[in-house]
Amino acid sequence: MSTVLITGAATGIGNLTAKALARAGHRVYATMRAPEGRNAPRAQELRDLATTEGADIRVVELDVTSQESADAAVREVTADGGELDVVIHNAGHLLVGYVEAFTAEEIAHLIDVNALGVQRLNRAVLPYLRGRGRGTLLYVGSTIPVTTPPFLGPYVVSKAAMDSLALVTSYEVSQLGIETVIVMPGAFTQGTDHFPKAGRASDTAVAEAYAALDPLVARNEAATESLFPPGTDADPVVVADEITRILALPYGERPFRSVVDLTDSNVEEASAAVTEARTDFVQRMGFGEVLQLRHA
Repeated sequence: MSTVLITGAATGIGNLTAKALARAGHRVYATMRAPEGRNAPRAQELRDLATTEGADIRVVELDVTSQESADAAVREVTADGGELDVVIHNAGHLLVGYVEAFTAEEIAHLIDVNALGVQRLNRAVLPYLRGRGRGTLLYVGSTIPVTTPPFLGPYVVSKAAMDSLALVTSYEVSQLGIETVIVMPGAFTQGTDHFPKAGRASDTAVAEAYAALDPLVARNEAATESLFPPGTDADPVVVADEITRILALPYGERPFRSVVDLTDSNVEEASAAVTEARTDFVQRMGFGEVLQLRHA
């Protein structure tokens, strides 16, 4: 079993994954912001799980917008656990609205959380993983860079940035014995705080210029729900289950990408086509070795 650090474990997919992995026998460090403050009830719920079920789950404070916080969390985990095998990048936020109505600073902040937060944690943990000569970086991405729905513009940009960052990082760390997994959840409208806590644009004057589109935005959740075939149980626990399945596989034999999409949106086919083109391009450059994990 592995020692796992996961970000954004207070709610949603991160919370479900932390619980699923702990129940499967992994040692899980469930990180979140303010575990003794506004997230205290959620942190206590995880501690209670450890007590009642005997699961090895421990709560650690981590704010992905702070390099200092990421560094401190990794120090705490490695000092407490003695090792760290898997880092799950899950923390994220959603913005809904018209692209023009968001200031550049608002979009930059979302990218800061959803993409640069990944870079901060990688900078904190990769020296440790490089020293071990092995480890797994697992990114909870999204199908959204492929499907690209309207009215979620900044979010699409941020998740595409995260995916690209994971990809180009994989080239380099693969040669140091560190594997990469990108899990791509599809749309979910229940079981997460994404839609209920989604941010909105601050420039209401610009947003009003798009008022004719307001009825479309208002039915965004309903439109997303309509994508699920009748009778589908669209519970995001399936993402936690897939992550648990992947981490049960032997190190070095885990898939580079896994799509968890219940909306039949042909993401796997699109992803496979892009991967084929990228693989051919990189190989023709003479860099084919970066596509394979080199065991230290």
